[in-house]
Amino acid sequence: MYHTESEKAAILSKLLPPYNLSVSELANQEGVCNKTVYTWRKKAQEKGAFLSKESPKWSAEQKLTMVIQTSGMTQHELSQYCREKGFYPDQIKQWKIESIEGMSKQKNFKSISADKQRIKVLEKELRRKDKALAEAAALLVLSKKLATLWEDEDV
Repeated sequence: MYHTESEKAAILSKLLPPYNLSVSELANQEGVCNKTVYTWRKKAQEKGAFLSKESPKWSAEQKLTMVIQTSGMTQHELSQYCREKGFYPDQIKQWKIESIEGMSKQKNFKSISADKQRIKVLEKELRRKDKALAEAAALLVLSKKLATLWEDEDV
């Protein structure tokens, strides 16, 4: 059976969200051989007309923008948006997680920096107090020795 390009595109679109059918499920549903679907998909990918999981490298700013733009969308709107832009809803979910983790790390980094500074100050103070304590101990030992020497001379 011969399929037109538009029919092929309609069939292949079922591999994408919101359907996300596997190749074998799609082939069974449409009454086409698995190999045929794989061939159509490969040709469509070569033309750049079909999306694959390996999307182009998006910058962090672009990912964040897309996460923000899609935050209020329904599942159907999100799927439509993703098809237009050339990526999957799962990727947006992952980008959202990465954004949140990145912000958390930044907050943690600031608190870690403040903690490191506080530790430095405390260590400096501890060293100063250790020196003062060592000096006081040395003076105490010397004063005891001196007292012992004076007692010996008195006898």
